[in-house]
Amino acid sequence: MRLYPKVIPTIAREVVQTLMQDGDIEVETLRIGDAEMDMAAIMKEYLAAEERVNAATREALERRGYDHSRFNQVKREMADVRGFKMGEEGIEYVIGQMIEFLLISRNVEEVYAEDNSLRKKVFQIFKKHLDVDDEIDREARARLKHLQEGTSAWDVEYQKTVELLRRSRGLI
Repeated sequence: MRLYPKVIPTIAREVVQTLMQDGDIEVETLRIGDAEMDMAAIMKEYLAAEERVNAATREALERRGYDHSRFNQVKREMADVRGFKMGEEGIEYVIGQMIEFLLISRNVEEVYAEDNSLRKKVFQIFKKHLDVDDEIDREARARLKHLQEGTSAWDVEYQKTVELLRRSRGLI
């Protein structure tokens, strides 16, 4: 599963609404928007950290004289050095951060559910929104086999292709 910026507001909204409807958390009506922004901020920070890892990866590739075909290998190294979780582990990390923040947020009055119950519900919301993106990601990558991943040309074309695929599926 991969987290994309465009799905962040939807996931944040659905997390807060679902947990409220299920009686897992209590949020004052006037603070619902703020609670959603809190959840979105956690996901945005994760993406910012991932971008820092990507930048370090590009620098390491250049410094070592590697071509961009080794981007994923070097990215895993950079992520390990920084303690950055990727893929499923990354999503689990983000969910853990969200649950932790629910407990300390001034925008959440009370948390009634156990952590593992919250984790399962939030994971299902992520899965629902990110599984679609996995399929789009695979299709976009298949269409871009002629470009080297990690290059600026690949990044630009990847974003265009993903957007085109999302539009064609009515996700944008």
